[in-house]
Amino acid sequence: MARLARRQLRLDQVWLVVSPGNPLKPVAGMAPFAARLESARRIADGRRIVAVDIEAKLGTRFTADTLRELLRRFPNRRFVWLMGADNLAQLPRWRGWRDIVARVKFAVLPRPGYNRPALAGLAAQRLRARRIAARAAPALAGMAPPHWVFLSAPQHAASATAIRKTATGV
Repeated sequence: MARLARRQLRLDQVWLVVSPGNPLKPVAGMAPFAARLESARRIADGRRIVAVDIEAKLGTRFTADTLRELLRRFPNRRFVWLMGADNLAQLPRWRGWRDIVARVKFAVLPRPGYNRPALAGLAAQRLRARRIAARAAPALAGMAPPHWVFLSAPQHAASATAIRKTATGV
């Protein structure tokens, strides 16, 4: 999905941000941080797709805090936040979600069972005037927040946890 998003959005690089922990998910059943980072590194190519542990290094736990710090440290970069439709559906539950979308453009990747609820949800409805067509995705990086796009992509129902277990046994 990272490669597909990079191509459709014509991004220079995609960072696979491995979080020390998701405040909305239970710790039980989550693979250890080191295993998740290693799994992301196996997917990454180290050049165009890079696995990063920047949240652990910054000491941030919430996306709003991470983005604020990234934008401060990299003021000349044009970030595009990538997320699945499952995250768009639950975005209003995130701490500082309005601040997140005010600071960064974002692209949503489809997920089976989540697409319709996500597009009918509060975040998508509040931001519907700023949604661009998928065919305009290459222009997103140059736009001002809160522009966003729902990308066209093959859909995979498995969670990151399920994919990691299949690939690594962790």
